[in-house]
Amino acid sequence: MSTCLLTEAERQSLLRFLQALVKTPSPSGQEDQVAALILEEMRRLGYDEVWMDRAGSVVGRIGPTSGPALMFNSHMDTVAVTDASSWIADPFDAVIRDGCLYGLGACDMKAGLAATVYGAAVAARRCSSLSGSILVACVGLEEPSEGTCTRLLFEEGQLSPAWVVIAEPSNLNVVRAQRGHVEMTLSVEGRSAHSSAPELGENAIYAAARLVFGLELLSGQLGDDHFMGSGVLTVTDIRSHAVSQNAIPDRCEMFLDRRLTVGETEAMALLEVQRVIAREAVRAEVRVIEQEVTTHTGQVLTARRVSLPWILDERHSLVQAMLKAAKAVGLRPSTTHWHFATEGAYTATVARVPTIGFGPGDPTLLHCCNERVELKQVYAAASAYAALVERLLGS
Repeated sequence: MSTCLLTEAERQSLLRFLQALVKTPSPSGQEDQVAALILEEMRRLGYDEVWMDRAGSVVGRIGPTSGPALMFNSHMDTVAVTDASSWIADPFDAVIRDGCLYGLGACDMKAGLAATVYGAAVAARRCSSLSGSILVACVGLEEPSEGTCTRLLFEEGQLSPAWVVIAEPSNLNVVRAQRGHVEMTLSVEGRSAHSSAPELGENAIYAAARLVFGLELLSGQLGDDHFMGSGVLTVTDIRSHAVSQNAIPDRCEMFLDRRLTVGETEAMALLEVQRVIAREAVRAEVRVIEQEVTTHTGQVLTARRVSLPWILDERHSLVQAMLKAAKAVGLRPSTTHWHFATEGAYTATVARVPTIGFGPGDPTLLHCCNERVELKQVYAAASAYAALVERLLGS
């Protein structure tokens, strides 16, 4: 058994840190208090260097600046609470029941974040020396714009790790692939008229309905991959505009959520929708969403809502190293993929750094009422991260 297993004192310290994180609200763009907690904890644990960039991302370094670097990447922000009355306890109380810690962000992904902070520190204590750096990166704005703050760390902070581990929940399995993501708006034009004489206008809702039917048919004809699964197209929101409730709507807008599998691209996703528009002979336009997001430090960044799918061969050295590290601390992981997008949207496809996922928590609990994480998974994740450091950077 690996020497990287956490001691009881380390487990209790990690638990206190995780509870403090969950008790501290950090909706996207308001992560400042959680960032302060992370800075303080990294310094207390003896990190060699700790800093915050202009976007408010926190980075801690352990080990020499020469040699290869291993980055553990997590996000600090959470989605909002939609209905606190449906929770078994206050979403910010961080209560523990039956070995699980409940709270907003417990699974997505403050448990993974806390485990990386401690896993790096445990590795530094257990390894007599390191051949390179451990980088623990904690970024903001992942929920509305995955990859945006990590891009800034790489491009402005000049970070160039040799490997990246995304600590999003994976039930302690090794993730070697992730679907891509394209968010689009589809704007349908009509012509206004009084509802007493609808023949004088063009109802944008009726035109949009024809497109919705066409998009539903399209969703069953998308690309497929034996490991990652099929592409997905979903209409998630529809809004119309009319001058009054007694007028024919002259505009209708839809939000399209497109998940890309292996071999699919942004251009393909747009072209497929454009073909539906042409077939239905509707006056409409589809475009990829670009938006401005504001960090907790007040920086305004532009986020384009596109990421490509990525996949790493099962025989890749990073995949194998993570599997062996997890087994060394008593786990029995398999390889899997994520349906959802993560910061790997930047590290794997733009920066082209070998990237995997491995984190505590059940991915099906993301953005759910009564979000929770098993504490034994949190401790095991920290131990596995330390074992991975030992395998990749240990002398």
